[in-house]
Amino acid sequence: MTEFHSNVRRPDGLAFYCRECAAERSEASRRKRGIKPQKRSAEPVPPGSKWCPDCDTIKRLIEFARTAAKKTGYHSYCLTCHTARGVESKNRLYGGTREYHLRHRYGIGQADFDEMLWRQFGVCAICHAPDPQHVDHDHRTGEVRGILCFNCNGGLGQFRDNLDYLTGAIEYLKGTTCQRTLIRPGVYRISSSTRERRPSRSS
Repeated sequence: MTEFHSNVRRPDGLAFYCRECAAERSEASRRKRGIKPQKRSAEPVPPGSKWCPDCDTIKRLIEFARTAAKKTGYHSYCLTCHTARGVESKNRLYGGTREYHLRHRYGIGQADFDEMLWRQFGVCAICHAPDPQHVDHDHRTGEVRGILCFNCNGGLGQFRDNLDYLTGAIEYLKGTTCQRTLIRPGVYRISSSTRERRPSRSS
């Protein structure tokens, strides 16, 4: 009985073919469908290690990414080969990792990005710095709002897109930033904050 797989759909509860014949039929079916034979390591794999079929190398488990989809708990390919496969797939399916990133995260392509940047005259939509590369989007709706430089995009994120926080920051800077006032042509007066300042320890 151990020479047959179990099959609850059959009256006797066993598969029609024995394990050996079933394996041969399965392998023949894979060859007929154009699936290459499964690779095997030529050397025994010691505990705590895993064999990568792409680079044909036995490596430590820490060199493989973890995944719950595999019984072993690790991906079939080492980190280096796994990354290379991902890049190859993105190049083949999307024409590059940049196109994949834009479509996967923002739902736009490089052509859409270029058009938005052209409409902004090639500068950041906030500070007008040249050649911005960051897509700004509404985190609640996912809608793309514009193309920003690294600093402006990060600044909006730090303020959590909150208008009250941004307005408060503007008012704060107005009261703490030194202002330059023109007295006469070529002469300016630098005035500091009018807010009450706490005396220094040396005063």
